[in-house]
Amino acid sequence: MTSPNAGEPVSGIDPATGASQWDGREEPAGSGTAAPPHRWGFGAFLLVEVVLLASAALVGAVISRGETAESLPVRDVLIGTMAPTVIAALTALVITKVRGNGPFIDLRLSWSWADVKVGLKFGALGLVCTMVGVFVWTKAVGEENGTSAISALVANKPMSVSAAVAMFLYLWLLGPICEEIIYRGLLWGAAERLEWGSEKWGRFAAFLLSTAIFAVSHLEPLRTTLLLVIAVPIGLARLVTGRLLGSIVAHQVNNFLPALAILLTALGVVSY
Repeated sequence: MTSPNAGEPVSGIDPATGASQWDGREEPAGSGTAAPPHRWGFGAFLLVEVVLLASAALVGAVISRGETAESLPVRDVLIGTMAPTVIAALTALVITKVRGNGPFIDLRLSWSWADVKVGLKFGALGLVCTMVGVFVWTKAVGEENGTSAISALVANKPMSVSAAVAMFLYLWLLGPICEEIIYRGLLWGAAERLEWGSEKWGRFAAFLLSTAIFAVSHLEPLRTTLLLVIAVPIGLARLVTGRLLGSIVAHQVNNFLPALAILLTALGVVSY
């Protein structure tokens, strides 16, 4: 039995960075087999979007009971905010399992400290872009039109500490994971699956398409331009690393300060 030469990666791990050398399109080094291409495309993404919209409508109808958004109890606000995106992301994961090789291969979801570092860098860049963008946007449209839908929903609605923390953790950590699975996971993979002439152009097309659809899909027409500014650094993290973890981390970093602001607002510490 022979051992690997000194300095050579073992099991697809780069000894210098600790990052996996597997890009998600093939089995890890040593398996000797390539993963078959997944059998899902834009139809899968459209199905997930339908699930997202339908679940949002259904949950909204169930919890509203004819009440206005301002009069909804905090519990219902939390459910209405979290449930549709989580359900849609779970649907995306099921699709990769049923029609492909599972989320870790098809969505290129693997752990890498190198990807985390890239995500932190692009997330910090995104925070700067977001703060500048929000300032300019608020000046352009006015403070009453410059807030996000979620910010408007929790404004003047004091929450218990547990509810406020749950909202904060969702907006900061869980929400970005779900959105990245949908847009820079499923949609990105569907775009790359098309024939673009080269892998480089395929990845660039996936970056442009996912960035645009991410911004539009929030269904906040006034904020679409701002959402494009926010989405670019997140998409760049996915483009540079070639994997989903980088964009997840970038998205979470970008969401931290807005989520913190909503937490403090919900607790009544600050007000818009």
